[in-house]
Amino acid sequence: MTFTVSLPRIQLAPGSQLTIPNVSWEDFINLLEDLGEKRRTRLAYYQGQLEIMAPLALHEKPNRLITDIIKTILECQGRDWEDYGSTTLKRPKLAGIEPDTCFYIQNAARMREGKNLDLSQSPPPDLAIECDLTSKTAIQAYGVIQVPEIWIYAKEKLTIYLYDGQDYQESQQSQIFPDLPIATMIPQLIQTAYRIGTRQMLAELKTQLKT
Repeated sequence: MTFTVSLPRIQLAPGSQLTIPNVSWEDFINLLEDLGEKRRTRLAYYQGQLEIMAPLALHEKPNRLITDIIKTILECQGRDWEDYGSTTLKRPKLAGIEPDTCFYIQNAARMREGKNLDLSQSPPPDLAIECDLTSKTAIQAYGVIQVPEIWIYAKEKLTIYLYDGQDYQESQQSQIFPDLPIATMIPQLIQTAYRIGTRQMLAELKTQLKT
């Protein structure tokens, strides 16, 4: 298809999204290159449908807090991880998605030296984090990518989704942290960070995990 509007110049209001149908995979890849990495917008592509999302300014804080919390838990558990941030996950011709953050945990050792993520040769991330995600296109894209576990934080609530081989099912328990009440723990820790600061929250979390 030929875009009649120069997409890199589109200005979306924070918290809004634009859906464009009948977009080819090649157009999606070209758009990623045109937009570059230093941008506020995020893209989701699923079988010809493209969504461009403009996160709210308040969106980034919970994302970074959840990332810090995950790393703190893994450190206390003596487990390795590789943080791949918002790397674009692509399944050519079918789907592409940019998570807020994604982690390799079970597969951390395999991904230590990874530079350009190629899902035809590497497993998908073990965990993807999304904040304020309402995009059906994004969830469908994750299903094609087959990320085993997704956390969506919205309205001070964390919802865990596990991939069952065909679709995502909501779960009260994380497969990555089966011994922790992650669904209630994460929102509580985020509110604690707002109240006493991130450093103190993480220090208290370390103390709790080591007792």
